[in-house]
Amino acid sequence: MLPCIELETAPNPSAAVIWLHGLGADGNDFVPIVPELHLQGCPAIRFIFPSAPSMPVTVNGGYVMPAWYDIIGRNLMDQEDADGIHQSAASVTELIEREASRGIAYNKIVLAGFSQGCAMALHTGLRFPHKLAGIMALSGYLPLAMSLHTEKHSANQTTPIFMAHGLYDEVVVPERAEASYAMLEKMGYQVSWNEYPMEHSVNHEELMDISRFLQSVLINS
Repeated sequence: MLPCIELETAPNPSAAVIWLHGLGADGNDFVPIVPELHLQGCPAIRFIFPSAPSMPVTVNGGYVMPAWYDIIGRNLMDQEDADGIHQSAASVTELIEREASRGIAYNKIVLAGFSQGCAMALHTGLRFPHKLAGIMALSGYLPLAMSLHTEKHSANQTTPIFMAHGLYDEVVVPERAEASYAMLEKMGYQVSWNEYPMEHSVNHEELMDISRFLQSVLINS
């Protein structure tokens, strides 16, 4: 089981958000933003912030850092680390199943991620065999896109997807994220696309939109 930081908005949570960090970060990365989401109208939520294992990352000269998978090329599409992605997907699935074993219904679980974590949220969520409450895909892209056609699960065909990206992002260029969005839309997924005047980061406007998304999928699901 991945090491995790857990934060509950109130006792006895009936919903969960599993939030995956980006390359080189860890589970602490998004903990501080929970109070900024102002989720008082939601049911009690358990936020889970796992930390990825450390590994050498090719694009960073083999430097060892927390990563969900190796990145081999700058354009993110050449020579994708399929084995690493599949291993991390199994670890994320284990976290989802643990929440189910703790009494959280699958349709009250949101899978969220930033950058590499976004890629893992999309990859894992769209293949998961039980309907989730929602998927939050922040400043990232859809990995192993060509395999989704055969590996996707119908359980999450109608799951709301919140995609957000910075207009000035130089880490995951907007065109890469937009291509993922267009592909998901073409496949019939319910995707909300959101752009913000920022780089590879999160801003206040995006946090407010995230708050509205979480309220919509956790109160109405």
